[in-house]
Amino acid sequence: DRQTLVAVLQFLRRSNLRESEEILRREARLLGDDLGAAALSPAGAGLLGAPGGDADSAGGEALLSRVTAAAAIAIGGSAATLLLYANAFAVGGGVVVEDQPDVSAVLSAYNQQGDPTLYEEYYSGLKHFIECSLDCHRAELSQLFYPLFVHMYLELVYNQHESEAKSFFERFHGDQECYYQDDLRVLSSLTKKEHMKGNETMLDFRTSKFVLRISRDSYQLLKRHLQEKQNNQIWNIVQEHLYIDIFDGMPRSKQQIDAMVGSLAGEAKREANKAKVFFGLLKEPEFDVPLDDEDEEGENEEGKPKKKKPKKDSVGSKSKKQDPNAPPQNRIPLPELKDSDKLDKVMNMKEAARRVRLGPECLPSICFYTFLNAYQGLTAVDITDDSSMIVGGFADSTVRVWSVTPKKLRSVKTAADLSLIDKESDDVLERIMDEKTASELKILYGHSGPVYGTSFSPDRNYLLSCSEDGTVRLWSLQTFTCLVGYKGHNYPVWDTQFSPYGYYFVSGGHDRVARLWATDHYQPLRIFAGHLADVTCTRFHPNSNYVATGSADRTIRLWDVLNGNCVRIFTGHKGPIHSLAFSPNGRFLATGATDGRVLLWDIGHGLMVGELKGHTDTIYALRFSRDGEILASGSMDNTVRLWDAVKAFEDLETDDFTTATGHINLPENSQDLLLGTYMTKSTPVVHLHFTRRNLLLAAGAYSSQ
Repeated sequence: DRQTLVAVLQFLRRSNLRESEEILRREARLLGDDLGAAALSPAGAGLLGAPGGDADSAGGEALLSRVTAAAAIAIGGSAATLLLYANAFAVGGGVVVEDQPDVSAVLSAYNQQGDPTLYEEYYSGLKHFIECSLDCHRAELSQLFYPLFVHMYLELVYNQHESEAKSFFERFHGDQECYYQDDLRVLSSLTKKEHMKGNETMLDFRTSKFVLRISRDSYQLLKRHLQEKQNNQIWNIVQEHLYIDIFDGMPRSKQQIDAMVGSLAGEAKREANKAKVFFGLLKEPEFDVPLDDEDEEGENEEGKPKKKKPKKDSVGSKSKKQDPNAPPQNRIPLPELKDSDKLDKVMNMKEAARRVRLGPECLPSICFYTFLNAYQGLTAVDITDDSSMIVGGFADSTVRVWSVTPKKLRSVKTAADLSLIDKESDDVLERIMDEKTASELKILYGHSGPVYGTSFSPDRNYLLSCSEDGTVRLWSLQTFTCLVGYKGHNYPVWDTQFSPYGYYFVSGGHDRVARLWATDHYQPLRIFAGHLADVTCTRFHPNSNYVATGSADRTIRLWDVLNGNCVRIFTGHKGPIHSLAFSPNGRFLATGATDGRVLLWDIGHGLMVGELKGHTDTIYALRFSRDGEILASGSMDNTVRLWDAVKAFEDLETDDFTTATGHINLPENSQDLLLGTYMTKSTPVVHLHFTRRNLLLAAGAYSSQ
């Protein structure tokens, strides 16, 4: 953007940063004379006060001052970083700053423009035009109602026309779609200019352009109408605050639009879901699996399996071939397998051989763990991959770990006792455990607020917990003590999860960002910023190269762990997202929210491919069976539902046209896909887990209401 560039160059000249100025000018191919000319030319005119009047010149000054502010951060960086900062500030007129936008700069865009008494007339005129247009255009153009309503209302409030604003709100707020009710409630409380300062929802709406996806024909129709009517007020808002993503082809139907809209900032731009995603699985390391019938003599003295020819079964051979959609094996550094991990993998493969193949004819048994008398309020649950331990996080700030098998939980002996042990003995791993500490339950104290997320490490040596106190804690399951407290979030942390390979973990919280950590670093390795509201749930992709986050802004984002980029934005839920699950093959993502719907997404194409309706309340738990044939969902409506995942994902229409325009045709087949509904007496389901043999474990706290 030439205008921004000129501002940056002028700033550099003012600050006597000749060298940076030269580099930047060379990069931008702008010569000295051009700079002066640019400042005076119409392109640069808006910057230094142009016919556009005060508004533009104020904008120009603001741009320069913002560049100055940004530069203060970037001094010492190269000219290129400075330009990056400047661009970050100058995107689309609205200030887009990740952290705290400068409120006055954001609001000043609502400068006095139209006659306040005519706002209702403008809006009802447009409403009449849209309602009288052809059916094929009406559905698309109706998307304009909500963002225009909000911006016109805010503009009236900002310019202190309080009575007009009130009457505008009362007259039109009933026409908005039902899924915007919560946002409208917040909006109705903003009745004075002072209320707007520091209001997060307001700033979000102002700083992120609301995205509408409209066909070219509908857009031309709208443009012609607004220009004929000389309706500058609405046209200005459309140009300044909305991003219209125009596509060629048939307009979308009401049903197609309804499936995709509903988030805080409208739909995702089509560009947002174009990046390549390596959704395939990494190749499993090769080592030999003992044959089943020789299990008993397969163990030699140390309990390690002898080398044998690997079985030619589906488990052994499936993972040997490299998946064409998989990321390169060394794309991100992953921890090396320890001997204990290899043993665990062998156990896993043996269990897999005895796994029940699920399907519509063969549904899993469900074992429900009910937390009774949990007056301290159960707020999080996790179960180890081998289903040997279960952990609960509670509102009284405790973390409680139970053994689910007859084997009790034991701590390692004290240092003095350990020194007496013969380190060469065969059963040294047994001897280091202190029998006196054996118990079914261990309570971990350390947090100073409710514990909202818990996650076991894949090797079962560690446990993560995150809390309202803003910290994530790492606990040792050998000593049952806290090893590290990770401080990075300043507000409550809603969820945390270990990578499927261990070592890395992710956390998300009220500060609207997700952070990627490694267990041996105090500081986060990546900060994933972009959501417009709390990050409520986090999940690693099975290949550990991506992280999915669900948010109260009603979107799901997929982030690349390697570079921190957002590679997918999924919109369609009508309420905050509370559960995420990747299919075992890595191709699909299932998401659940307060709207009681489970949505299914094709990650490679960046498309919604299914909608499962049936739950009547928030969905807090989603899990695919080990081979991906069945999707289980658990909800606050006290039910577990099982869905036919194979059928949901077969014959998908993911041709290039659908991908390009977002013309998704969701089959209304929820009832055909629903395989079973299982009620609990009065227990909301907060966690689901398939054992290695495909038994479904569910957990929740009995509520006596």
